[in-house]
Amino acid sequence: MTTPLLDVQDLRTVFDTKEGTVKAVDGVSFQLEAGETLGIVGESGCGKSVTALSIMRLQRPGRIVSGKVQLKGRDITKVSDAEMREIRGQEIAMIFQDPMTSMNPVFRTGWQVAEPLLLHQGLTKVKAMARAVGLLGKVGIPAPATRAQDYPHQFSGGMRQRAMIAMGLTTAPQVLIADEPTTALDVTIQAQILDLLRNVNKEFGTATILITHNLGVVAGMCERTIVMYAGKIVESGPTTEVFAHPKHPYTWSLLRSMPRLDDELHQPLNAIEGLPPSLVDLPSGCAFHPRCQFKIERCSRDVPRLNLVGDNQLAACWVTQGGAELKRG
Repeated sequence: MTTPLLDVQDLRTVFDTKEGTVKAVDGVSFQLEAGETLGIVGESGCGKSVTALSIMRLQRPGRIVSGKVQLKGRDITKVSDAEMREIRGQEIAMIFQDPMTSMNPVFRTGWQVAEPLLLHQGLTKVKAMARAVGLLGKVGIPAPATRAQDYPHQFSGGMRQRAMIAMGLTTAPQVLIADEPTTALDVTIQAQILDLLRNVNKEFGTATILITHNLGVVAGMCERTIVMYAGKIVESGPTTEVFAHPKHPYTWSLLRSMPRLDDELHQPLNAIEGLPPSLVDLPSGCAFHPRCQFKIERCSRDVPRLNLVGDNQLAACWVTQGGAELKRG
């Protein structure tokens, strides 16, 4: 049996606040194979981004309190900060959610793209800049030699996102984490960015973790999908199976809340009732049960484990683990 490229085991990250301890990531486990694209979805505050930041060891002021993140069999939660700086950017890279706040406003864009080559591959400034210009051109930035001399504020939102992708690809990492790379972009630019990520996956063989609110993006991009709620994974499996036959009421509710082309005209969207719970004071039992229309008595008492509920699907739900099907109401 081959070792997965990335193996996250029972990862737990907390934040200490005046109100109490926030369990932002609560026992998350998953694997990522070379060349695979994995989608992570869920409402804001469910732990998607903190999971990614924890993998990169950028979760401060949060603390990783337990669990492992094994990259090619090596637990990177145990390496020194200096070793992690070598791994970060060289073997695993991240495209952040907002490039305007992630890029340094006082350095030229080309220099920021070239910097990982100077740090990790020891290239001269001339060679690093030449490689950076080539990458800017590869991600679709016109006149890259000229635009490399511009500052981030001189780029449009889509162009900054392309520059962030170029920064992530400079050292050809084996794992690329894209945290909502199409947020706040118009649909035309979104499509171009997603095409770019597909090409990156094919050309470089890079395994990709795609974090997004957009279920349509996941359906078109990802082989497997993880659904998170209140810091936990509540469902995972092949994307086609998860979308066609959801086995957790939260997944079912997310899919029902999206507009569909085959719905009758002028039908209201089916919003999920209530609000996500406080991660400082979670409800007893299943965290989703106060909002769930399928709940049974046990849901408010016992926390369900993530168990097999189909050929390849896992779900943390007492209802579907008992054999019940989630039917449209």
